Amino acid sequence: MGMMGHNNGPTMEGGTSWRKHCWAAAREALLPTLPIEVVRNRVRRAKELGLDYRTYASVRVQTGHDVVAFLFSSNALRVRPMSPAMPQAHAEKLAAVIGAERIGLAVAPLSPSMLATNVALDRAHPAPHVLLPFPVMAQAIRDILGKTPGDRVILVGDAPLERDWCAAGRLAAYLPADRYFTA
Repeated sequence: MGMMGHNNGPTMEGGTSWRKHCWAAAREALLPTLPIEVVRNRVRRAKELGLDYRTYASVRVQTGHDVVAFLFSSNALRVRPMSPAMPQAHAEKLAAVIGAERIGLAVAPLSPSMLATNVALDRAHPAPHVLLPFPVMAQAIRDILGKTPGDRVILVGDAPLERDWCAAGRLAAYLPADRYFTA
């Protein structure tokens, strides 16, 4: 019998390859084997959203839900006050998204009306200031989403503190802009 707190698993003495094997086997035992049609549908859905399959599958596993909306910071869209049009490649990628709302977050000094000129977005809102108290930031995200559950929304951002919006809004995932727009 092991000491208190011991889970009777393999000892940590052996080599790293044995520990890696044990963890991989335990993880594989937790993951269900999906029917091929389910996998095909999820691959198709990931493509409709402009996501790679691995990202989409991890969101599905974590939340148990499909993605119904994206929040895009104006930083991620490369929209600036002096140049309110997003790059052509970004606009094309957003226009190709099927079955998910595309919501823009205008980071100050950019206004939502300047961001809304991009037809690839469904709507635009002012972004919560990144230094707001957490409860205020959470309420701002909830106001933007309305009745859409946060765990069905992916945030695409490009500034370090924008990641906090994901936690505040209890969103499904945060994706760096370069990862989303190069996939």
